[in-house]
Amino acid sequence: MSADPPLPVVVLISGEGTNLQALIDAIRDDVADYAIAAVFSDRANARGLERARNAGIPAHHVDPNSYSSREAFDRALADAICYYEPGLLVLAGFMRILGPGFVARFADRMLNIHPSLLPKFKGLHTHRRALAAAETEHGATVHFVTAELDGGPAVIQYRIRVRESETEDSLSARVQQGEYIILPRAVGLFAEGRLRLESGRAILDGEALRTPMRVDGD
Repeated sequence: MSADPPLPVVVLISGEGTNLQALIDAIRDDVADYAIAAVFSDRANARGLERARNAGIPAHHVDPNSYSSREAFDRALADAICYYEPGLLVLAGFMRILGPGFVARFADRMLNIHPSLLPKFKGLHTHRRALAAAETEHGATVHFVTAELDGGPAVIQYRIRVRESETEDSLSARVQQGEYIILPRAVGLFAEGRLRLESGRAILDGEALRTPMRVDGD
């Protein structure tokens, strides 16, 4: 743990907030150099908002339907986030595509968790698509966010072998367990100043990552 103040992090969610909970748990277990300053959701009934409030974290709903365009929503959300002066923005199951203007405001300080081994299966329904493609390996990726959907430099991946009896639900559950490992790890590395985005490349301990860090699961 650093003697410096913890890095303020804002987390965006849309649903259950289980990855948010993993970040909260890392703070509770005193293994994190970051503090969650606030949580935002585009859905009022997102379970993750309750998780945040239970942890004493400010939790906000910004309703996309209250704005005339995606760009207007993006501006309002970004303005609300900036109130907390985050050093890092984490997309932890946030299901809306953020436009280039939003991404530019938080350039080089946005991480996303995606349930596939990027660059494979960008977008939605990743587990279903992996099974349909008869993939033998699957997992999750933490990557820096750029204007390209799920296209920013990968930082760390959790990898598992796909079982013969695998279903979409079982594969999803197994991958999620890995997400809870790699997301706090990536956020922690950024908070410690060991991880950054520079000239479009992920830099770890002063060296460009040629391939993402790897965590193997069962």
